[in-house]
Order: sequence, then structure tokens, then C-alpha cells
Amino acid sequence: MKFGQHAPMELARWVADAVGATSAVRVERIQSLWSGYGELVRFRLEGAPLETVVVKDVRPPSDASHPRGWNGDRSHARKLRSYDVEGNWYATYAERCTDCRVPRCFAQQHLRFALEDLDAAGFEGRGLRDGRIQGCLDWLARFHATFLGVEPEGLWPVGTYWHLETRPDEFDAMDAGPLKDAAAALDASLRCCRHSTLVHGDAKIANFLFSPSEVAAVDFQYVGGGSGIRDVAYFLGSVLGERELEHHAADWLDRYFETFAAAATRRGHDASPIEDEWRALYPIAWADFERFLAGWAPSHRKRHGYSAQMTTLALAQL
Repeated sequence: MKFGQHAPMELARWVADAVGATSAVRVERIQSLWSGYGELVRFRLEGAPLETVVVKDVRPPSDASHPRGWNGDRSHARKLRSYDVEGNWYATYAERCTDCRVPRCFAQQHLRFALEDLDAAGFEGRGLRDGRIQGCLDWLARFHATFLGVEPEGLWPVGTYWHLETRPDEFDAMDAGPLKDAAAALDASLRCCRHSTLVHGDAKIANFLFSPSEVAAVDFQYVGGGSGIRDVAYFLGSVLGERELEHHAADWLDRYFETFAAAATRRGHDASPIEDEWRALYPIAWADFERFLAGWAPSHRKRHGYSAQMTTLALAQL
């Protein structure tokens, strides 16, 4: 059996043992993991308090293929490390999320996780609908407040999947110009922020699940240290188009910081200087992601007038 591959019966036995069930039966494949690195699978349980569990079963492909053509040893190693980071997140940090819902991890073994079935817990909603932007921003605000000042031991020292140190190939692919020249300075501005927290690192709408009254987040492969504004800028870019960003991004920022201030204050932090610093870093965060896209996918739909405007502001700040 190849590295990372699990025979169906062996995996079912592991699931049953992990949650104290007498048996586990594969019900359905929920989705594949990014770049074909395995799948999410739902199992039905017998002889356990839980009826179902979701297994994140990581099985690296032999060709390490990538939908945009980015592959190779460096990309493969980054992906494998991301699952180690996710394991450390669930083992050490997830239990602190008392007011920012995450799935419970019942057990983990190298390259596999037995996770709470959030659908069964009422989080059946997916995608962008009315009111969900605010719910996601509230989740991020409470998450960032929860982990203010926490050192990312066992996680990415710098959270987010696009940060400069882990993306030399994409940097090399960038066209020469002011943005490429400023890449290191942009990265340093974000890494050296005075008020650091843990960032989710891939806070797109697809990684949020919704119940009628609550939001949960999944996929903690790129959680690590940094300024919370990196998650906020990335999230807004994932749910709003160019015109919406031009007209409403400032309002959404205000709403995020309202929730953040309340959550940080409850934990004994003075939110005002943190907000001042993170607001100043907002264009920097945009420009840093623009740098990644310029090398990774130059014609990506997220490269538009608003991102260019934020990049111009960021370069002027350096």
C-alpha cells in the first residue's frame, strides 16, 4: 500500500476504534481534498453515542498534480506540512475556541482525522447568502480576539497559504515591477506587527458552515501567527466583487472591528491600538495577496481595480 493510502476496511476499523463504536460504515464521499490529496468521507457509526463522523483521509497522489500546474517537491512538502499543522491545531489549540465554533477532533493519526460531523450538529448551510458575511466576520473577530498574543508553536510561524517565504516559485514567476520589488517589505510589515494573533489562513466562504443561528469554520491547514487583518482582507476578497468592495469594504471593516473590540475587551485587551495597527495594515494585506496572485494566476478574477487601488496605497506606505 502506497504512502498515505488507507485500505477501506482498515480505515473503517480505525474510525470505529477512534470514537468507541462497534462498527463504522462508509456512507458517502463529501468532497475531494485540494489537488487530489485525499477526500472527506462520512461514516455511519454503530454502538456509539454519535450517529456519524467525518473523516479527513489524506492520500497524496503519486504525481502531486495541481489544477493550475503548480506542483513539485516544494509544493508537495508544503501540503504535507499543512496537515501536520492541522493536527497540532486540533491537539493543542482548538479547545480554546469557546465562542468561535470549530469541529471537535475525536482522534487523529498521521494523515487522517476523525472529526465531528457539523452537518449533524445543524451546520448544514453552505455558500454566501444574506447575513452570512457578517456572521463570518464575527467568527473571525472572536477567533482573533481569542488568540491575541498566542505563540504559534507547532503551527505555521506565519499563517496563510500565500505568505512569501513558502512561495518562492510564484515570486520568481512574477513580472518585474514595483510590486515584485516591494514583496519583501510588504511581507516584513505584516510579520513585524506589534499585535499578533493566530490567523485562520484560508478564510474563504467555502470554509465556513452555517446553522440558522451560528457559524463554524473548518480547514485549519494554514493556521499560524500574524495580524488578523490578513484573514479579513482575504475573506472580503473572496465574497465581494470590485464594485462591492469599492462601496462597502469600509463598512464591513467597521463591523468586524466592532465585534473584535467587544471580544478583545472581554479578554482584558485594549482593542484600540490593535485596531489602529490592523487598519493601517489593511492595504498591505491586500497588496501581499496581490503579489501572490501576480505570480500564481496573473489573470485571476480577484485582480481588479480595487486590489490595484489597495496595492498603490500599500506601496506608498512603505
